[in-house]
Amino acid sequence: MAGTRALDHERVAEARGRCTHWLNGHGPLRPAELLATIPPDVDPDRYGDGGVVGTLEAEVAALLGKEAALFLPTGTMAQQIVLRVHAGRRGRRTVAWHPSCHLDWHEGRGYQRLHGLVGVPAGRAGVPLRLEDLGAIAEPPAALLLELPQRELGGTLPSWDELGAMAGWARERGAAVHLDGARLWEAAPFYGRPEAEVAGLFDTVYVSFYKGLGAIAGCCVAGPADVVAEVSEWRTRHGGRVFGLWPYAASALTSLHLRRDRMGRYWEHARAIARALEGTDAVRVVPDPPQSRMMHLQLRVTPEDLRDRALAVAEEDGIWTFAEPFAVDAPGLVRLELSVGDATLGFEPEEVRRLVERLARG
Repeated sequence: MAGTRALDHERVAEARGRCTHWLNGHGPLRPAELLATIPPDVDPDRYGDGGVVGTLEAEVAALLGKEAALFLPTGTMAQQIVLRVHAGRRGRRTVAWHPSCHLDWHEGRGYQRLHGLVGVPAGRAGVPLRLEDLGAIAEPPAALLLELPQRELGGTLPSWDELGAMAGWARERGAAVHLDGARLWEAAPFYGRPEAEVAGLFDTVYVSFYKGLGAIAGCCVAGPADVVAEVSEWRTRHGGRVFGLWPYAASALTSLHLRRDRMGRYWEHARAIARALEGTDAVRVVPDPPQSRMMHLQLRVTPEDLRDRALAVAEEDGIWTFAEPFAVDAPGLVRLELSVGDATLGFEPEEVRRLVERLARG
């Protein structure tokens, strides 16, 4: 069995290495290409102060309409810290969020083990959060966390009015409103509003530079200057004030300038792909139509058949589609995550339809 697994791994690696086209996102962001996003004349920081880090922070604060922004190496660090700051200022420990919240699912519950925070899920896991769901929370929260768009739900977004109502619910209870905006750049086209107007509904905002934008790593937290200053102190306590953050910040600034203005184009292509998939019983698009550049494709296929068919497409056509399902919803039912990016733009919607049908039907 071990020998078979090793053989499969070698076959997959060889097929992947020979592929010339990539369906998902921006394609493979290889080390040399990522390093090329760092300009040769970049001005370095020192322990996060000055240089390109300061330039990036100032630009992000302006884009989001906030007094200040702080660069941190990871979103896990950033969001745990900012929620800790909100909790400390209000003398509360409860944070309300949707059951699919990234902090609860993917971060080892660091918010609880490191900061003593208590997460209170509102609503149902497979359904977007609504104002009526928040009404079930009786305990006054320190903060309400909203994710735009919701990745686990295929990039769904609440309406503008619903978003404002949920933010108002939190403020009426003395809670902060925090935006998990890892993909905020992707959400702005749906609302037809600049990022600053969306961010204006929130006290603090977290944005990522590698998700969607394709930079090496890193993120920013933006908000009032005094809150950001306190986040900076916690960044030091978390070990995030490393000697040089400039490679990440420089890559982030380049990628922000390169791809931020393309988000509307990515979204329109996603919607065109969804229209091309209409009428086929091989796939269900979630949400339909897509509300951001992301969508989930639900296929009636086993994970094993999906892998075999994806590998066949790679070997026969040189196209890398999906190595693994995003999730297995039930026996014989898998979900794929398609995020439209630079690589996806190279495929006409009908081409995507044919590829997805091959994965679903063989």
